[in-house]
Amino acid sequence: MTKFRGQRSNYRGRFRHYRLGGDTPRHVIFMLLAVLIVAAVLYLSKMVVDNLLSSDHDVLLGATFSKKYAQELGLDWRTTYLASLDDLGVKALRLPVYWDDIEPSFGKFDFSDVDWQLAEARKRGVRVILAVGMKLPRWPECHVPTWAVELDEEVLKERTLQMLRKVVTHFSTSTDFFAWQVENEPLFPYGECPEADIKLLQREIAVVRSADSRPVIITESGELSDWVRSAILSDRLGISTYRSVWNRYVGHFFWPTTPRWYSGRIAAVSGLVDEVFVSELQAEPWAPGPIVWTDVDYQLTLMNPERLRSNVSFVRRMGVTEAYLWGIEWWYWLKEQGRPEMWETGQELFSPSASE
Repeated sequence: MTKFRGQRSNYRGRFRHYRLGGDTPRHVIFMLLAVLIVAAVLYLSKMVVDNLLSSDHDVLLGATFSKKYAQELGLDWRTTYLASLDDLGVKALRLPVYWDDIEPSFGKFDFSDVDWQLAEARKRGVRVILAVGMKLPRWPECHVPTWAVELDEEVLKERTLQMLRKVVTHFSTSTDFFAWQVENEPLFPYGECPEADIKLLQREIAVVRSADSRPVIITESGELSDWVRSAILSDRLGISTYRSVWNRYVGHFFWPTTPRWYSGRIAAVSGLVDEVFVSELQAEPWAPGPIVWTDVDYQLTLMNPERLRSNVSFVRRMGVTEAYLWGIEWWYWLKEQGRPEMWETGQELFSPSASE
């Protein structure tokens, strides 16, 4: 049976605990505190300078659309999708091909919903990235069909490759998308997933490249990964950009990063990959639990029009040419709750005049 990351384990780590105090001289404590304060002041000063020195660049704004997330919010996913194209005005999309959606029973594939999404995007001239594999956007990250959950680890890998071959065969004749995304942050340990396996990822990439010449995208955590391995494997590297996040140990906190911090890292891997872009730009709150269980007013303290504009301004100073927003389904859900401000802000941002 495959062990998925996120399942409970009987292992308990042993940690040694250290503390200041007791026999530690007071002047040592004061010196350490002084060093920390000076370091914090210097870092904050650098952040201010970096922000002042960063200049705006034109960025193509797109969005990730998840059929499954729209359904989780209680929305009609087709209505939400068409509203995103026609009312919101999205002109670039990242579309996941969920394994448990296309192969609910072993060996029986149904691509009709993805085919429909691609056809509607084509009618409107929308640029599409097709995301394929086991691990794709939205929780639980690894969207394994029920029939495959109990499979042995090696068998699961082979079933993943079989599924991918079927997906690539089906979509390789389509002209409705411009690039393949293979897995979602496959080397980053997050979600209810098996351990990251770079050899499996290499085999998956080989399956795609053997059937189609379109660019291969690999994605990474923008803040918590080194990007190097994924840059080597891909034609285009997609990174996530989150500024306000939640952690069970510290609660909500704000990433102390600057646009120049990202642009410096982009420059560092530029010799390994054709392009780096933002595949996931935060445009919804990172809440401790499901959005539908969270008070709407509280949600809008975590993400609101001002923060959204700030995030878009931030990414325009990173030096990338594309950024895909994360959370347009939530905007539509809010609008249905009588709170249209995020949707209306999105309309402004996606308007062709917004980049002028």
